[in-house]
Amino acid sequence: MKASEKINRKEALQKIGKYGKYTALTALGTYLILHPKKAQAASPEPPGSGF
Repeated sequence: MKASEKINRKEALQKIGKYGKYTALTALGTYLILHPKKAQAASPEPPGSGF
């Protein structure tokens, strides 16, 4: 990538525009998938096996 092709953070956010919420949700979902122990800690306990 050439130096002239680089954009700064402000320009990148302007290009994202209305897709910002979608991008944030995708990033959050990816984070939860890639960190299963943290995601598992936040999930409810499985039902007991008292049968």
